[in-house]
Amino acid sequence: MKKLVVVGMLVLTAVLLFSEVGAAQQAGQKLITVNTAWMSEHELFFAWYAHKQGFDKQEGLDMKLLNFDSGMAIAEALPAKQWVLGATGGVPMVVTSLRYGAYLIGIGNNESWTNAVFVRPNNPVMKTKGGQKGYPDIYGKAEDIKGKTFLVTTVSSAHLAMAMYLRAFGLKDSDVVIKQMDQASAVAAFDSGVGDFVCLWAPFTYTAVDKGWKEIANIDTSKAALPIVFVADKDFADKNPEVVAKFLRVMFRSINKLKEEGATPGNVALFQQMYKDYGMEYTADQAKKDIESHPVYKLDAQLKMFDTSKGQSEVQRWEWLIAEWMHANGRLKDADMAKIKSMDWVTGKYLKMVQTPIPSYK
Repeated sequence: MKKLVVVGMLVLTAVLLFSEVGAAQQAGQKLITVNTAWMSEHELFFAWYAHKQGFDKQEGLDMKLLNFDSGMAIAEALPAKQWVLGATGGVPMVVTSLRYGAYLIGIGNNESWTNAVFVRPNNPVMKTKGGQKGYPDIYGKAEDIKGKTFLVTTVSSAHLAMAMYLRAFGLKDSDVVIKQMDQASAVAAFDSGVGDFVCLWAPFTYTAVDKGWKEIANIDTSKAALPIVFVADKDFADKNPEVVAKFLRVMFRSINKLKEEGATPGNVALFQQMYKDYGMEYTADQAKKDIESHPVYKLDAQLKMFDTSKGQSEVQRWEWLIAEWMHANGRLKDADMAKIKSMDWVTGKYLKMVQTPIPSYK
């Protein structure tokens, strides 16, 4: 009898798991293939876990996960329509919208604490903490920074970490020497003695800590904020709004898992497996830190963050501040600022279309 009960429960579970997509498949409808763009970092979990669990198929989608080494690489792949939905950093999002009209449609996480500037322990900036008024948690003095060499992936979240650090001392990009490198190359170069400062995002920040390098500032301690955002190709989103809403619904199931459970041993193990699948080895401590240092937001919170009933939404303000920084450093021209000023490319339209309640992630 026990065996029959167990078998019955397994069958029932399977039926419930695939009930939402089952009717469509029985009717002969094919899944909609959706190419999605990701970097191998925290937000990849939303798509990786959802795809493994079949959440996308339950919405009638078949997500293909494409991997890129930076947000700008994601942007540069858009004209060829290599992807139509995905996630990118708040900094490359400005450029992706400006060049290609892409929409910012949701928030993946807040990565203000995991984009940071590092030095070797013997760097002179380590002698001064909180010397700059209003910035009690950052290290250095202007004279120890000006003219020095920074290794950084330009037009990225790590670049913003560098810029906000410089801003605290009244400095700009032009006051230092910038060496453009992808993140892995920056770590390798700094490890071999190149440069005075290195600017990194997670998981490379964890590698930096393991090597004994010292964090002297991050985006949060430099009094700024930075989101990872969900991005959509404009043409695709305009023609397929219901697919975009389904994609977001899939994302929220994974987001809800992290929001409700946090860094449980099970989630830590999942993060380790995810990174391993993409050729990266994570310790349990690193995976735990990755989860804990990336706040995520459920649908109701995001609807408030995108609310424009009283003017610019919170997310629009975040992106506008990033654009202003890029303009101040000569990376955006006056004409660029005029083009994106409406901020209508930061839209909560698709969030409002997400069908509720969001299904369980269990």
